[in-house]
Amino acid sequence: MTFSLPCPTLALLTLCAALAGCTGAGGPTTAEKPAGQAAQAPVPIVAPPANSLAGEWLKSPPGAEAKGCFTEERRPAIVETVTEHVLVEPEERDPKTGAVTSPASYRTTTQARIVSGGGRMWFASVCAADMTTARIAVLQRALWVRGLYAGPLDGQMSAATREAIRRYQTQRGLLSAELSLRAAREMGVVSWLATP
Repeated sequence: MTFSLPCPTLALLTLCAALAGCTGAGGPTTAEKPAGQAAQAPVPIVAPPANSLAGEWLKSPPGAEAKGCFTEERRPAIVETVTEHVLVEPEERDPKTGAVTSPASYRTTTQARIVSGGGRMWFASVCAADMTTARIAVLQRALWVRGLYAGPLDGQMSAATREAIRRYQTQRGLLSAELSLRAAREMGVVSWLATP
């Protein structure tokens, strides 16, 4: 009994077989491993942790020699809430037995304390003239792929686009809705080779 496949099906099967045999990077296939060597489990590819954008802050205004555009933002103060128990009246004990006759009483106080004051900070940003409709559309797609933007991909710097920029940068330590130069480079909006 003979079995024949139509020509397009045969070509597709040949292509699948060829792709299935690819190991990439010239690595050994299972058949090439020496006898007696156990097959190793595949190593998952783990993305490195995202670099922080917090290092982009400058504590003083950029000088006249600085190239590119900079955005000034107010850095928020860091506030912590402290709860303390303050002794109002100490416990009383029986002098003969040492047993507690009256327990101590405490008062609870809660205060907000400023750990670090806010201030003015600057960071390198994409110049407004460079944010063309095409670049904003690329930015929107990059934010959409990351699950941060759900609006239309229309190339307009809308409130939803700015909110998505803020969320992207805030989770990485830069609290601003203005697009930083580094974030733009990381998302492919601006080339790493381009100077500001």
